[in-house]
Amino acid sequence: MALEVLLWCAAALLGTGVAAVAAARAFLRKIAAGTASHGDHGREVTKVFIETAKGQLKDFAIKDEQKLLQLALELGVNIGNRSNNEIAVEVGEILMQDFGRQEGELTFIKRAPIKRQELWRKLGVVPRGIDREVAEALHRTHMGCDQDYQDLLLHGARTSLADGWGGAMIATELQDILFGTPAPAASQINLGVLKENEVNIIIHGHEPYVAEMIAVAAQNPEIIAYAKRTPGNLVAMCTHGRSGIGRWVLGSVTERVVRHSGEPVLVIRAAPES
Repeated sequence: MALEVLLWCAAALLGTGVAAVAAARAFLRKIAAGTASHGDHGREVTKVFIETAKGQLKDFAIKDEQKLLQLALELGVNIGNRSNNEIAVEVGEILMQDFGRQEGELTFIKRAPIKRQELWRKLGVVPRGIDREVAEALHRTHMGCDQDYQDLLLHGARTSLADGWGGAMIATELQDILFGTPAPAASQINLGVLKENEVNIIIHGHEPYVAEMIAVAAQNPEIIAYAKRTPGNLVAMCTHGRSGIGRWVLGSVTERVVRHSGEPVLVIRAAPES
């Protein structure tokens, strides 16, 4: 119904001529850009996840073993007497296929309500692979290609589903397993703590790897002791707070720093995207 309303509104506002096609193309290109961004994020998380499980990255480790096993069972991975790392490698390799899959359906589509899945299949908007839908979106919006605004908007729905049920969901699931599933934490925030003669560390919260390592380093006893000998330090972090409901208030890395930092922590919500 939502897609039918979208198509009806587009026709009512723009008609069905050149203006509608131009608007639909521009809209689809923006959807493709967002899906590509979250898809690349999810891909990098998956690569780090697999390399960690294989022992190629020594600085990371599987932290939420229960969620790993739950996800493995959902994906049909045999647990048996296998180690967590062996299970994690297979989980990561299964999800990595979602980025380049040419036919079939994304793995996590089956999480949607059955009636919603049926509607998506009826409309032909179930994503095949994340990169596949982005590539087709750019192809369709090239001059001389798709001239039907309804087709363009339907593929916009398909591409957006590849984002939410693909790259973004994969990143959220694997980051929870790799860095620990977030939990609520009590903290104090003082907007007046920024001062010229104090140490400020500002970390962007979207790609978690460097921030995670800084959070780990911040728990080092020597660093904590030095901070206590040097009063007036401040840790300032930027968090998007939108990688799943569990991160709505504090990102997992931010939450960890708040818990373990011996100094004031200023948490800044990222500005909404225009």
